[in-house]
Amino acid sequence: MFHPDENGVYAVVGASPIRRAFAYVIVVSLGAVVLLTVLSEPPGLFWMIFMFMFGIGALWLAELLRRATTMVIELTETELRDSNGTVLAHMDDIKAVERGVFAFKPSNGFILVLETKQPRSWAPGLWWRLGRRVGVGGVTSAGQCKFMAEQIAFRVAQRRAA
Repeated sequence: MFHPDENGVYAVVGASPIRRAFAYVIVVSLGAVVLLTVLSEPPGLFWMIFMFMFGIGALWLAELLRRATTMVIELTETELRDSNGTVLAHMDDIKAVERGVFAFKPSNGFILVLETKQPRSWAPGLWWRLGRRVGVGGVTSAGQCKFMAEQIAFRVAQRRAA
């Protein structure tokens, strides 16, 4: 079995710098194009307000993505958490790991199926939690996600065998 580092962390998943930059540029470009369209060719009042709000929303989402992707996700003996201390899932609560081709999962990532419902939460480009599912991935490194998913699956299988 793999041993933890000095902080008790078994695996770490972080944003890939190139994917992070690409995602940020795409979302900022979307917001900028929508706002420039509103300013250069103003549509009717309803559409102008709608497009303005959409453009501002895209820029706000880009900032959320930029902040969220500076964090990393850490796997410890008892929990899966981000570097801000937000607990994504407790290890005792994880029922299964889905990482197949046809699983509804983030890009380069995996899904955790939990025993109990958890409050909704989201770190754009890094992870999301909705009900009994936690999705890890997005702009993350595929190798890091695969290793973390295998570590979690190993621990779940070990727990069920005991």
